[in-house]
Amino acid sequence: MRHLLMTRFNFPDDSIIMLNEEQTDPYKIPTKHNIRMAMYWLVQGCQPGDSLVFHYSGHGAQQRNYSGDEVDGFDETLCPLDFETQGMIVDDEINAAIVRPLPHGVKLHALIDACHSGTALDLPFLCRMNRSGQYVWEDHRPRSGVWKGTSGGEAISFSGCDDDQTSADTSALSKVTSTGAMTYCFIQAIERGQGTTYVPLHH
Repeated sequence: MRHLLMTRFNFPDDSIIMLNEEQTDPYKIPTKHNIRMAMYWLVQGCQPGDSLVFHYSGHGAQQRNYSGDEVDGFDETLCPLDFETQGMIVDDEINAAIVRPLPHGVKLHALIDACHSGTALDLPFLCRMNRSGQYVWEDHRPRSGVWKGTSGGEAISFSGCDDDQTSADTSALSKVTSTGAMTYCFIQAIERGQGTTYVPLHH
């Protein structure tokens, strides 16, 4: 993904923070604290015209929601490297960190390649493709009236699967390690010239 952003979309190297398990820098390992800090860094000081990208490829899960702001009664979560001791990152926190602060003129493009990731950003509206190939919008605004949208900006999220599904891996991108199938397909679609707008990416 880093290579794609730099070569296809001309993102400067110093505008990207990448966390993974192979990092030697302790601040670039995907712990709960580091992922939180990276999310805050992403939106800090953003200006109209900025295009932000948040990509997560890893483990995802669900946990029971008790606040009543989830349609299905569950929060979707990301599982950091240390989630067994530090806990998971809940969709409400992701929304508060990188969605709600977005000012007018700023766009967030999120790719969440994880199990149970359909509504991982807790966006107020969800678009699905039905069996006849038509796009259907669903209203996911909480009954409590809590606003889950931006502060005037745009937030778009692609998910590897629905909230009640699991995501698949593939070794097609690298024979050494597995990659999320959704990440692989997304990169391939753009590299083949199908990613100039979001419409062809949906097909």
